[in-house]
Amino acid sequence: MSTITTRNKIRNRVVVLFHRIGLPFGPMRLLTVPGRKTGRPYTTPVAPVLVDGTHYLVQAYPNADWVKNVRAAGYGTLARGRQIEWVNLVEVPQAERGSILREFPIQNPRGVAAFVRNGVVASESPDGFAAAAPHCPLFRVIPNGR
Repeated sequence: MSTITTRNKIRNRVVVLFHRIGLPFGPMRLLTVPGRKTGRPYTTPVAPVLVDGTHYLVQAYPNADWVKNVRAAGYGTLARGRQIEWVNLVEVPQAERGSILREFPIQNPRGVAAFVRNGVVASESPDGFAAAAPHCPLFRVIPNGR
């Protein structure tokens, strides 16, 4: 079961609604992946990190269902407003995560508190994020041109 609180679920629904009516905001994108058991599509807001021209997705909630679904499917869509892109999602090996995670608090300072609050990282600093590499899932986004 996911650890997302009721307040976060409501916030996520608002973000999804705004994107679907064509009003995206902030760095948010909508990630849609098939469920690992049902195959039914599930959508969640994510804030990609851009490093050297490549986007990456990182999770702020321990045992998030979207992470389990991505691991099972390996693909999905990323949407910004009404623009939808099919992507492959490849988990980044632990040894490569630190330098990428270091960018998250720089690129998305508003999203940092969730990582600290949920115990994913020990501090809000780039070093705190880099240190979380062994237990912080990170996925490389590869456009697949569908």
